[in-house]
Amino acid sequence: MAEAHSDDVTRRDFLYVATTAATAVGAGFAAWPFIHQMNPAANVLALATTEVDLTPIEKGQSIKVLWQGKVIFVRRRTEEEIAAARNVQLAELKDPKSENIAKPNASAADENRVVKPEWLILIGICTHLGCIPLANEGEYKGWFCPCHGSVYDTSGRIRKGPAPENLHVPPYAFKSDSTVLIG
Repeated sequence: MAEAHSDDVTRRDFLYVATTAATAVGAGFAAWPFIHQMNPAANVLALATTEVDLTPIEKGQSIKVLWQGKVIFVRRRTEEEIAAARNVQLAELKDPKSENIAKPNASAADENRVVKPEWLILIGICTHLGCIPLANEGEYKGWFCPCHGSVYDTSGRIRKGPAPENLHVPPYAFKSDSTVLIG
């Protein structure tokens, strides 16, 4: 009789282990869609870097490109725009620090926001509520966000309105005189 009892225990243990394993596999299959949806979308992964041809951009012109699903402003500044941006006293700025990934903790001086003075590259999202500002608009002829009235200068620094920070500068590098790689 003792032998029959030990066989029952072994069968019972096997059933417990098999049921637990089947439950774990089923839970894994049920959880996979929830875990997978947290991964970045394919269109964002495809835009980890964006290469921009600068040759068609005229002086004083701005274009918009996409990088990681964000609007990027690429502006070829005129000598007047560069001079206006450099002649601003940092004490006049609402946000005197630079949001430049390449130069963290730097001041918002124009020199700290650009690699080449002629080219200004910014994340084109208003730092107030995420709107897309209009180029060559506003009192300082930089960008103007019509949603709530934020005004940015020709270096993308907040000058008036509710936006708390300057337009951010993405990581970028010039591959040649006519090509920039963002990201």
